[in-house]
Amino acid sequence: MIELAYGAALLGSTACMAVLDARFRLVLWREGRRSLIVLAIGIAFFLVWDLIAIAQDFYHRGESEAMTGIMLAPELPVEELLFITFLCYVTLVLHGLIALGLTRSGRLHETAR
Repeated sequence: MIELAYGAALLGSTACMAVLDARFRLVLWREGRRSLIVLAIGIAFFLVWDLIAIAQDFYHRGESEAMTGIMLAPELPVEELLFITFLCYVTLVLHGLIALGLTRSGRLHETAR
């Protein structure tokens, strides 16, 4: 079961971001279609980045018992896709959280006047 640990941790972390997102309607539960497009563009960008790095011999698959060994391409483990997805999603959620905070902060300042 250790070979599923890293992927499970990434999926669990992404699920936690989804709960936060849903609770405060930050990204996908606010503007679902647009958010999915932005998320897909981010994932595609970083996958192309990885593929270029692999082709230039800058990037190699790490060896770990916590990884499944499932490869999407030479030197590109499935966990990399899970990580990229988490990275892009957490960035969108953070952006939404900051925007929400600034909006609420602005409302607080307006009511204090």
